[in-house]
Amino acid sequence: MTHLPDTMSRVIRRDIQDMHAYAVQSSAGMVKLDTMENPYRLPDALRQALGERLGQVAINRYPAERGDDLKAALATHAGMPDDCAIMLGNGSDELISLLSLACDVPGAVAMAPVPGFVMYGMSAALQGLRFVGVPLTAEFELDEAAMLAAIEGHKPSLLYLAYPNNPTANLWDDGVIDRCIEAVGRVKGLVVMDEAYQPFAARDSLARMKRHPHVLLMRTMSKFGLAGVRIGYLMGRRELVTEIDKLRPPFNISVLNAEAGLFALEHADEYGRQAAVIRSERERVFAELAALPGVHPFPSQANMILTRVPDAAGAFSGMRQRGVLVKNVSALHPLLSNCLRLTIGTPDENAQMIAALVASL
Repeated sequence: MTHLPDTMSRVIRRDIQDMHAYAVQSSAGMVKLDTMENPYRLPDALRQALGERLGQVAINRYPAERGDDLKAALATHAGMPDDCAIMLGNGSDELISLLSLACDVPGAVAMAPVPGFVMYGMSAALQGLRFVGVPLTAEFELDEAAMLAAIEGHKPSLLYLAYPNNPTANLWDDGVIDRCIEAVGRVKGLVVMDEAYQPFAARDSLARMKRHPHVLLMRTMSKFGLAGVRIGYLMGRRELVTEIDKLRPPFNISVLNAEAGLFALEHADEYGRQAAVIRSERERVFAELAALPGVHPFPSQANMILTRVPDAAGAFSGMRQRGVLVKNVSALHPLLSNCLRLTIGTPDENAQMIAALVASL
């Protein structure tokens, strides 16, 4: 008889056996403010129209031209230059995995400022790339001297720059970013500007992609308002994207997802209205947090606010007991000591979040 643990020990990679899976918190019955989702659904009339449209999709067929239609619509929406190309991913996570796979040459290094999005390091490790994290400053700014030294010393194949960053939610100094991009160009590496939170930010990196052929721009429809649809996209010079796109699984975007994405872009004005409300709420919540004794919110250009409290574990637990779920990020990196990440919800959800935090301090 097969003894499964022995079989697993022999055939499953040891580093995978030693890993922890990406944790998703249970949110049933909670005010869910832990994963930076857009809290708004479509108005009833648009939801009905979307349902009728999805009902007409030929789900008995593999996805084909509809994915191309979505790419064209996203390219127009983003203002992609003519000499660039676009590829779709099942969320940005798949694109990050494909980038690690594409750049997996002997000695390759992936690099990112830390704390940052955990999938940069996880995808690199799973593919066998060495990951180098360069600590931010105490105020979560790029440490220019450390970044430039790390780029020169490690010569990364991939440098990820999240703009705004997750979980710190800030935009970094543009001059420092540009000097890092130029430094990576000198060592013949790629820079991935990850703009997952672009709908909420005052600036973007489209001009950087136009100026630098080694810069790729990655965005997602998740924060746009379609987190459940799982569509990420990567733009860059045509010859570069063509090589990466060879690794994309065929039909990785379902016909239903493609149709939902196209429908959303046709109603981008509604999602733009929602983003404006979220930005306004972000400023109001920030002011209320800043007025609380012992609470320090950090400036945000995303749909979340990183907030330092006297006791993150106690506040998180207390808020959860009061029906509000946020993210305790204090264990992710020493710089995040006693920090909670608070997603911006509806005005009512935000009021419940503030009340739960006050009661839990």
